[in-house]
Amino acid sequence: MSVPSLEKSRIKVVLLEGIHPSAVQAFQADGYTDVEHYPKSLAPDELRKVLKNAYLIGIRSATYLTREVLAEAPKLISIGCFCIGTNQVNLEAAQTQGVPVFNAPFSNTRSVAELVVAEVVLLLRGIPHRASAAQKGEWIKTATGSFEVRGKTLGIVGYGHIGTQVGLLAEAFGMQVIFYDIETKLALGNAKAVPSLRALLDQSDVVTLHVPDTPQTKGMIGSAEIAQMKKRSCLINAARGSLVDIEALAESLRAKHLAGAALDVFPKEPKTEGEEFVSPLRGMSNVILTPHVGGSTEEAQANIGIEVAEKLIKYSNNGSTLSAVNFPEVSLPAPHTRQHRLLHIHRNQPGMLSAVNGVFSRHNVNIAGEYLQTNPEIGYVVIDMETRDRAESQALKQELDQIPGTLRTRLLY
Repeated sequence: MSVPSLEKSRIKVVLLEGIHPSAVQAFQADGYTDVEHYPKSLAPDELRKVLKNAYLIGIRSATYLTREVLAEAPKLISIGCFCIGTNQVNLEAAQTQGVPVFNAPFSNTRSVAELVVAEVVLLLRGIPHRASAAQKGEWIKTATGSFEVRGKTLGIVGYGHIGTQVGLLAEAFGMQVIFYDIETKLALGNAKAVPSLRALLDQSDVVTLHVPDTPQTKGMIGSAEIAQMKKRSCLINAARGSLVDIEALAESLRAKHLAGAALDVFPKEPKTEGEEFVSPLRGMSNVILTPHVGGSTEEAQANIGIEVAEKLIKYSNNGSTLSAVNFPEVSLPAPHTRQHRLLHIHRNQPGMLSAVNGVFSRHNVNIAGEYLQTNPEIGYVVIDMETRDRAESQALKQELDQIPGTLRTRLLY
């Protein structure tokens, strides 16, 4: 069996922000014994200190890996975002450093969907206002402004993994489901696609957003879009804080055009538990405000811990980059006995593969398998080779390091 060039006991793994213990267990079960597990994010100076010797790091949304921070992590080979979003990592800098970034785009899908559907029920029943009044000793026992969800129309903006789950759960309540997506999507259940965002806003009793943070989606729900929504309808955003103009939403709620809203994400969120949450929506009794906890269930966090840890382990063990968000995706078999594996990460420029193969040709080394994928910026080639010993493989690695345009090489086995 092939022996890794660097023993797993020497590969330092750093997990921050209280990542679920399932991740620690996954690493330890695979033989990684140097695992540091921190309950919260670290201050910048402490983060830099920890990263100096880290090979693998796991973060959530409160740790920012900037270009400057990554530059001080010379041993880092991969980053795991134990969440959906990856905007807390400078993906371009990580790519240039030869560091693939992995995330968990699916593990908390159900948790977010359940929260959204619960908020649909609460908003249409007017529960936030009634609950707030009861806390102050007021007793609003009336059916006025309180509606069943059955027969109402739910408009889903972004019909991806979460959007489809929301639609199926809403249909179970008897809702009519429509959706708008910039790509053609297969409708599940009785959901129906509409041709435009405007058409969706016109028809929906509740609008829920499930799109990523892109230049096209930034501020996609502003004053004009809110005015287009049905009078006394509701808005839910559990996707990205940049999607909604919060001031415009607050104004519409005060003017009683919208009946209510529920937000789990915000343009500016506290970076620590002690920092005050500031929003013009505070104090509004018809608004549900939650602290970015859409995917924060025990089940989701356990699944995320396993999913991302397994991706980091697979890359560390055999070089597979399948599902990396900033890297060419290469799915790799386990190397055969007596074969050595080299990873070569380089700028995507003409002649690079010829130069790489030339190194092996000059040394009369047989290539048993070669796997290459590129994106516009970088190329990633994995070479399984038949060499006599590790010293010869190490010499080949050093020669590959000298090829102009090389970003990083690793002798895996």
